[in-house]
Amino acid sequence: MKPPFKSRSALFLVQAGMIAALYATVTILQNLLLPGSASMAVQFRLAEALTVLAVYTRAAIPGLAVGCAVANISSIAALGPFDLIFGSLASLLAAVLMYCLRSVRWLGLPVLAALMPALVNGVIVGFEIDFFFVNRFQFVFGDFLLQGGCVALGELAVLLVLGLPLCKVIERIGPDKRL
Repeated sequence: MKPPFKSRSALFLVQAGMIAALYATVTILQNLLLPGSASMAVQFRLAEALTVLAVYTRAAIPGLAVGCAVANISSIAALGPFDLIFGSLASLLAAVLMYCLRSVRWLGLPVLAALMPALVNGVIVGFEIDFFFVNRFQFVFGDFLLQGGCVALGELAVLLVLGLPLCKVIERIGPDKRL
């Protein structure tokens, strides 16, 4: 069956846009239904499971970054512009690293790639929370470790509970071959 898009760039844009829209929608709905569960230090942002799409398509890289930016704009009143900047950059960097590590497998799954959002968000968002919110423009290493650990723990939980099983489903039904 021939794809509906004649150019790869059109397909790339559509995939990136769909990933961005899905990420933003899931996060905004989660924040509406369960306030704080997708935007506090210890968070279980369900949309982070979609980060595994960076293992299957480069389009996920801008899609996840834009989706995160849109989702973070929705909470800008509470968190200011800091999360818009740092959270979106963390998502972009994590997606790039995931794409680079996509072929490293353990037990048939991209486990190392799936650890990247926890690592990157733990460091970047942990710094953001410590520096801008907890200690008001001062860096306190112990607080950074605590905040970064909380962020990383939430990310890790989402990726282990939802992200890696999503990989298994994607690989079982086969769309990964077409992405």
